[in-house]
Amino acid sequence: MEAKYPYPRPQSRREGGTDPAIEQNPQHNFRSGKINLEKTMKLLDKLNIRFDYVHVKYVFKKTSNQPKTGTITIEEFRIIYRTIAHRNEIHELFCSYSPNHKILSETNLIEFLKKEQFEIHAADTIASELIAKYEPIEEGTLYLYCNINVYQTAFRKCSHFKNTSHFPYLDNALMKGCRCLEIDCWDGPQNDPVVYHGHTLTSKITFRTVIQVIDKYAFVASDYALVLSLENHCSPRQQEVMADYLETILADKLLTSTTDDAFPTDLPSPELLKFKILVKNKKAGTLERTLLRRGLDRHGEIGELVEEVGQSEDDELDENRCPQMSPVLKRGYAFRKTSPPPRKKLKIKKVKLAMELSELVIYTKAEKFKSFEHSRANQKFYEMNSLGEVRARKFAKLIANEFVLHTARFITRIYPKGTRATSSNYNPQEFWNVGCQMVALNFQTPGLQMDLQNGKFMDNGGCGYLLKPEFLRSPTTQFNPNNVTGYQTPVTLSIRLISGYQLPPSNLSRTNKADPVVQIEIHGVPEDQVKQQTCVIKSNALCPRWNETFTFTIQVPELALVRFTVEDQISLAANEFLGQYTLPLLSMNKGYRHVPLYSKLGDRLDPASLFVYIWYY
Repeated sequence: MEAKYPYPRPQSRREGGTDPAIEQNPQHNFRSGKINLEKTMKLLDKLNIRFDYVHVKYVFKKTSNQPKTGTITIEEFRIIYRTIAHRNEIHELFCSYSPNHKILSETNLIEFLKKEQFEIHAADTIASELIAKYEPIEEGTLYLYCNINVYQTAFRKCSHFKNTSHFPYLDNALMKGCRCLEIDCWDGPQNDPVVYHGHTLTSKITFRTVIQVIDKYAFVASDYALVLSLENHCSPRQQEVMADYLETILADKLLTSTTDDAFPTDLPSPELLKFKILVKNKKAGTLERTLLRRGLDRHGEIGELVEEVGQSEDDELDENRCPQMSPVLKRGYAFRKTSPPPRKKLKIKKVKLAMELSELVIYTKAEKFKSFEHSRANQKFYEMNSLGEVRARKFAKLIANEFVLHTARFITRIYPKGTRATSSNYNPQEFWNVGCQMVALNFQTPGLQMDLQNGKFMDNGGCGYLLKPEFLRSPTTQFNPNNVTGYQTPVTLSIRLISGYQLPPSNLSRTNKADPVVQIEIHGVPEDQVKQQTCVIKSNALCPRWNETFTFTIQVPELALVRFTVEDQISLAANEFLGQYTLPLLSMNKGYRHVPLYSKLGDRLDPASLFVYIWYY
């Protein structure tokens, strides 16, 4: 069920026997009669056995008849090999399709692929490919795999979720597939702008260095357009320096005009913007004016914007007096649109922009959000809004359909509230539910929120662009994530959790033990949020068996993520995190699958995995 890479097959071609590689020349590895732990691990690696050091060390000590010398015989190695490589649950499945319980023929493999893995149309081809790749002789192998390719890129750019970072570690975020970076720019010494998280203790780095890093890593993980969201606090003089760095360092990668040099009426598709870097910034004037001025010298020109300032983006909105509140249902009572509360008198601020930087903004003009009604009447297709999480959460809760209609027309970016001094993250799911394309998270802060982010953008080949469901793209949609009953077609999901394999041991254990328990969570619209968990398997992290089945009814499967979390039960009131895996529901392949596990920091805990059977309809 891994989204990018295949899963391990049983390493022994004849389950229950000894691998031919061991028998071919046993004296080669056991010339002195015995080998130590280090050589044991090298031999396992040579035999292509994936293993966890802690588990092998424990099994080695338990198996050795001479623990003082720290060595084992070839017979003891066979025991270790079987303990690590042999899996009863896979052997049982293998035997159910192998008449003699030794060999899986091509016919048997095709039957397995059709019946268990739901490969109805391509079973013959897949079976032939598997045998050619993994079995030089005429035998088949029980192989569990999944592969997700890039797709969904022909629609206009407004129709996609984009993997978005807030104040990132640049190379880290880009290597994780991030397609929108926020860059906080300030005046620096010697007329050289710098980048740092304003009014905090973060270190400063020159804007030039940042752009050089972006130039190097922009398209390593994805070919699709990268947006640089400039949080620009610089003077016009240093804005010109920024524009110069962008043009000279990024060169042809920088988008400086529309895709066909003509004035468009809509945003281009991601396919048309491959290998391009877009600048998001405030802009003086219109896109039409920029196109007319192409080729003219803009050096020294200053544009001016007039903005209203007053209420903070993070100011709380009165839920019962929200100025845009359409009829909604809340706690069983109907509330209708009311008169807006008295507003603070807004001040007028003049913002000066270097035209050299302003005219690098093409499809991503930053436009201050006033109201959904104002946007419908005045906002242009190439203008986008940024909303603080507090304000956006109120809209998502009280006037969700209006929010959905807005994001169906305009790109909307959500950013964390300013009080998150520790770079903590909000739950991105609540904003994906209303169609927000750019939901910015702090990539450097691990946890549930980043697990959801990484899991969601695993889809579509990990390219950082993910097509929104049709009900979040339609300009006339009636979708409201807070009231979905009867509107969508539900899916029934069944997950049989069979076993675990080489799970991370508990930090409290001196050996390879843990008391593992697995939680299966559904994240999606409010009605789909649910969690179920297995029983606890005592003192077994190597090969725990559950054989428990869990069933979920999911109202909006297009927005649902499934998260597997493995924990060690320390006490009835506390568990220790061991690993997790998150992926979109509709990216899950049916049948027998391995679920890989990742650490808190997002590192693969190879070969730790869960063995499951997936079914949904």
